[in-house]
Amino acid sequence: MLYLRSLIFNAAFYINTIVQMIVFTPIYFLSPRKKAWWIAKNWARSNLWLQKIIAGTRSRIDGLENLPEGSFILAPKHQSLWDTIAFYHHLDDPVYILKRELTWIPLFGWYVMKMRMIAIDRASRSRALKQAMAIGRERMAEGRQLIIYPEGTRRPPGAEPAYKWGIAELYAGLNVPVVPVAHVAGLYWPRRKFLRHPGTIHARFLKPIEAGLSKEVFHARLVAETEAAADQLLIEAATGPNPPPLPETARKRLAELGVSLPQEAVSAR
Repeated sequence: MLYLRSLIFNAAFYINTIVQMIVFTPIYFLSPRKKAWWIAKNWARSNLWLQKIIAGTRSRIDGLENLPEGSFILAPKHQSLWDTIAFYHHLDDPVYILKRELTWIPLFGWYVMKMRMIAIDRASRSRALKQAMAIGRERMAEGRQLIIYPEGTRRPPGAEPAYKWGIAELYAGLNVPVVPVAHVAGLYWPRRKFLRHPGTIHARFLKPIEAGLSKEVFHARLVAETEAAADQLLIEAATGPNPPPLPETARKRLAELGVSLPQEAVSAR
């Protein structure tokens, strides 16, 4: 049944994407930019609903009261495709940093350009950071919210943290607060895996880290606060009723935390 539900959800996800692009594309491109956001946000909500109905995976996000007014940086853990669609419909006018090659993809690239995302040339790290900083200041002046994944690439739940220094540079250069986001979505929607496990993906918006700290102090706080909350959510998922399969990284981290696992919490295949 798990395989069948996963297959149906994956098919539904892509069918929903294609159908919505066909139906809403004319409206999207004829609408003012900010009003057009409802189409992308509706797409995200509908896929989360499909995930709940078909795969039995619910989404729970706490801490919405921690989102400041105006401009800020949202800094989520990056474990899954889930965390690329689950947060931005809670924001007024989000903006992503992405590689410029994505803007060359027909239709998708046009969608991205409509929303005035920050497209950078990743061939040179120093040039990319300068581009992100310059355009980021413009977007922050417009009252937008920058979503950036501090670890860069997707990492499995419980993996040793690998936060890049770039977010500290952006924090200092943009002079806005940062809201860390902890979750363990990779337990339920694993990276590079076909299966979608039932349960509840629990994410938490943490209290903002205020602007004006040194880059070193900010980076240390970001890592410490995010990882502490992620550990709590990992323990909650692993020791609760009907725990999802745990990858080796998660079981190793739980052992480091001194958590005894129930028999049902077997390793992921």
